[in-house]
Order: sequence, then C-alpha cells, then structure tokens
Amino acid sequence: TATPTPTPTPTPLPPHRLARLQQLQGILASSLVPQAQPRPEPPLEGLTPTSDLLLFREAQNLTREALGYSDNKENRLQLIEFGKYEVGTWYKSPYPSECSWISKLYICEFCLKYHLSSSTLHEHAKLCTWHHPPGTEIYRKEKLSVFEVDGEKYKVYCQNLCLMAKLFLENKTLYFDVEPFLFYLLTQYDKQGCHILGYFSKEKHSSQGFNLSCILVMPQHMKKGYGRMLIEFSYLLTRREDKIGSPERPLSDLGLISYRSYWKDTVLSYLTRHSNSKQDIVSIRDMSQETGIASDDIISTLQFYQLLKYWKGNHIVLKKKDMLEKLHKKVEQLKTSCTAVDPASLHWAPTNYPSYS
Repeated sequence: TATPTPTPTPTPLPPHRLARLQQLQGILASSLVPQAQPRPEPPLEGLTPTSDLLLFREAQNLTREALGYSDNKENRLQLIEFGKYEVGTWYKSPYPSECSWISKLYICEFCLKYHLSSSTLHEHAKLCTWHHPPGTEIYRKEKLSVFEVDGEKYKVYCQNLCLMAKLFLENKTLYFDVEPFLFYLLTQYDKQGCHILGYFSKEKHSSQGFNLSCILVMPQHMKKGYGRMLIEFSYLLTRREDKIGSPERPLSDLGLISYRSYWKDTVLSYLTRHSNSKQDIVSIRDMSQETGIASDDIISTLQFYQLLKYWKGNHIVLKKKDMLEKLHKKVEQLKTSCTAVDPASLHWAPTNYPSYS
C-alpha cells in the first residue's frame, strides 16, 4: 500500500519579511483607487528578485480582499451596509464608475451618501448631522412616520435613494431626473433617529392619474405589512386630493399580488358597509369615488376573485360569505397593528406644483 504524501506545512515568514509585507499592504491600501477599467500593470519580472515579487503579489491580493474588490465582472456590487444591516443586492444599479470594482458599498442610512469602505463611512458618521429624511413629516403614529420629500428641493438625496432602490427593483428606470417627483419615506423611530423601512414615489402631475410610480420595502423589513401600508397611504393621499388614482404600470408580480389584496379588502369593506342599505344597486362609480380606486381596478379585482356575475342582462356583485369572514378577521387584526393607516394621524394638504415640460 502506497504511503500518502504528507501535506507540506507552510513556512512562516521571518519577522523582517512579515513587517515588509504589512508595510506593502499599507502602501497599497492608501494608493489603490477603483477605476472603471483596470489600469494595465507594467511587467515586473526581472526587475526585482522573485521572492520580493511574490511578497508584493501576496500584499496586493490581501489589500484587494480587505477593500472588498471583486473579480466578478457580471455583478460586482453584491452587498450594501445600511445601518446595522448587511443586505444582499438583487440587480445592478448605475452607481458611478468608482463603485464598479467593489463588491460591497457602505451607505449612510440617514443622508444616503455612499462610501467605498467602512472606514470612510465611520468617519462620515462622526460628522453627519442627519437623523431623519429631509422634507416634511406628514404622518406619525406611534414610532412610524412618513416624510414627504420634494425631488426638486432635495435632488441629491432623492437620486441616492433611487440608486439604492435600483439594487432591489428590476424594472426601475428613474435615477437622476427626480425633480418632477415626490417621495414618501416610511421610517421607524428609535433613539438614533428615523430609520428607513421603505418608500414610494409619485409624479407631481400625472396625466394618466397615477398615484404611485415606484414602491420599495427594504429587504430586511419585508413581510411585516409595510408594503400594504404604503399602498394604503398612497390612496389616503389620493382621497385627500379628492381624486381617483391607480399605480403606474407595469406592476411586478409581487406588486400585483399586494395591490389585488388591498383592492379586494377595500371593495369587500365597501360592500359590507353598504350591505344594510335599502338600495340594491351597487354603483362602481360611487365605490370608486369613496375609495379612490380607479373603476378599472375595481372591476378587474371583482373579476379576478369571481365576485362579478352577468345574469339576466345585469352585472351582479356577489358577497361570498367565506371572504367576508376572512375580511372581518383581518380588520380586527389590523386594528391592533401599527401598520394600519390612521387618517387622523395625517397632517397634510395638497400642494399645487408648477408643471414640468
């Protein structure tokens, strides 16, 4: 039986060469700057002893690893550090070229400025005076607040918000032209400040009646009811404006599921409130005016859940007992939830903005 060859034990570097390695690593860390395209390295073979060249290569690799540089050209930015969370990204975002050669980006959770290393973020945090989004706080219930931010007044902040959002939204195309939009940021308060949970944006003037252009719940806060809260909040603003609204298309698969759930519950709630009425006819137009939901969305929801039937020349809305029972349970649960939007907690009036050509 052949005796297996033992694995050689790496020889530790002598103290003077270890010190030289650390010195080289420090020099590289202070001088290495990310580039959109890597600069070609000049040939070093023959200019220095092989042992020194190997030592340089080792220091170079250690430095690139410490700085978070990536060799994956398909998807370099893989993580962001945002507050106390490290969040994996889903899609590419058009950050500046200096960000294209790192695998992790460090973002201030209050002012949204991005940094290439944790050390620069920590230095920034010592000087950053922001503890909540800019703009106006228009809603507060317990520890949840909503801030309205004008894309024209706070252009850089909104651009940084859009760049970060693109990391988690496949079809988002708005990054820099933020002036015609308003942004509504949902935050949660603690002693450090107001932490972003999600947001939605909408045009100041929408010729098609859209009341929402883009919506995002940060991945670390998903499945907590915040997406539905943002949708419900967008319709509360629509009703305060005495308008009827609909989200901008196309909707993502997840977005369509969330909207259909909200539309269904709102329509069933309307039917329940009017079930004791002497009037047997349900008007889609009246339902739309009271809820702020566009008629097409109401009809498509009724059809999807098979609540609309054509019988003897008339459309009949069916009140399914099982659905009404589930709705009653959900309404009771929402009464004790902080994510249920309270209209009395909204302190806001519509603003007439100049049109953008």
